[in-house]
Amino acid sequence: MLTKEILQALKSYAESMQKNVTFVVQTGEHSKREELVTFLSDIASVSEKLNVEERDTNGELRSAISFLLEADGEDTGIRFSGIPGGHEFNSLVLAMLHAAGTELKLDDSVKSMVKAVNEPLNFEVFISLSCHNCPEVVQALNQFALINPNIKTEMIDGGLYQNLIQERDIQGVPSVYLNGELFANGKVDASVLINKLIERDPSLKEANKGDALPLQDVTVIGGGPAGVASAIYSARKGLKVAIVAETFGGQVKDTMGIENLISVPKTTGPELVGNLMEHVRDYDITLKEHVRVDSIEKGNIKTITLSSGEQIRTRTVIVATGARWRELGVPGEKENIGNGVAYCPHCDGPFFKGKDVAVIGGGNSGIEAALDLAGIVKSVTVFEFMPELKADKVLIDQAEKRDNITIIKNAATRQITAENGKVNAIEYQDRSTNEVHTRELAGVFVQIGLVPNSQFMKGTVDMTQYGEIIVDTKCHTSEPGIFAAGDVTTVPYKQIVISMGEGAKASLAAFEYLLSHEVVESDEESEAA
Repeated sequence: MLTKEILQALKSYAESMQKNVTFVVQTGEHSKREELVTFLSDIASVSEKLNVEERDTNGELRSAISFLLEADGEDTGIRFSGIPGGHEFNSLVLAMLHAAGTELKLDDSVKSMVKAVNEPLNFEVFISLSCHNCPEVVQALNQFALINPNIKTEMIDGGLYQNLIQERDIQGVPSVYLNGELFANGKVDASVLINKLIERDPSLKEANKGDALPLQDVTVIGGGPAGVASAIYSARKGLKVAIVAETFGGQVKDTMGIENLISVPKTTGPELVGNLMEHVRDYDITLKEHVRVDSIEKGNIKTITLSSGEQIRTRTVIVATGARWRELGVPGEKENIGNGVAYCPHCDGPFFKGKDVAVIGGGNSGIEAALDLAGIVKSVTVFEFMPELKADKVLIDQAEKRDNITIIKNAATRQITAENGKVNAIEYQDRSTNEVHTRELAGVFVQIGLVPNSQFMKGTVDMTQYGEIIVDTKCHTSEPGIFAAGDVTTVPYKQIVISMGEGAKASLAAFEYLLSHEVVESDEESEAA
């Protein structure tokens, strides 16, 4: 299963291991058991610090294709049910290395909050090996388990546990359960998990007693292409720079094919995000990840309050928070998220194999989603609100060649219906005749564009009725010292290359502002800090 190249890479990673790690496999019978044991044995062959042991765990593990990780004989709280190949292979490798002593890539404030959990938390993460969002959730919870012995977490491959999938009516991944109850599903990442833990126990914020950052010259809010460009350009000027990002990479992480980033003929979102992170680490930039900004206090020195309870004082702010998927806003949408309504065809498409589905939206993202799904599902019906599709001609031509893709234009979605907790049809109106029709199907993938992530800036800077931050040609907002860049702004054409350019421009504007304005702390501000 593992190539010589992969094993050689694993061998080099394993050289840094400080503890012995054992893969403890539950005894029993299963058709995939031999494959699992061989898979783990191949990994263990790269280092004397790795071992595989078959053992009856007295109920600690789910089945004969479940295993846990021990570090120097101690249970880490990390479990896998299934064979973590595909996108989850990295989750296993990172769990192994982190259990062996490799430094965790979590912010100190997050670590403090996780350490403060004082009750048993048993997480189950249902995943698909084709889901590119799932590993982030699995990896975050694995780190939580290593930080706090009260936490246990289990990756469950839904493809090998169909009985559980049916029992819990799961139709989307990642789907996270806590102590047997649904905790989070749909668009989940590490920041969502942390914020939900804080909502569950607000006292976790009080555990965050780390030292405050010194006064920053530039604080960038957002870790996508615009935010990263802003931070790097600012750091190259010798400024003190911090990035606050709920999810590093933003929407780019969900983009599988990128062919219009000039000088890079072809890449993927995850690859580009990895390159962005590597570039950031070349500079002295403070990254506060998995936390959001709750508010910004205006003034000569701005005070940013984070969801973790921390505060950052800064001379200038660059808002580059991008955008999120737009919702339809029709009956049956929110009620059926994870039960037939989805926003990521890559993640949730495999759950609809052999079934009829719809894609709402005839732009590039909608037609790309239809093409992706066409190879998995029985049929795809694309519903476009306007009389004509907005996607690029090359994509439309490909869609029209597919026998199992039907395109319905001038259609207004009225509602999504469900039966027994699962989507069974979509009701739409023909805008030319006003006739209402019903299309029976099992899933609806919403791809109708983006909404700016600007809600936390309401009342701080001027925005359009659509929530876009109004900026001038130099990325200035209505508030001195606060700049904005990328998809969150009024700049037209939401493209990666444009966001990068706008991020660089915002940084240069902030630097120009700092040169022309004496931005220093008043005595009151200094005392308050």
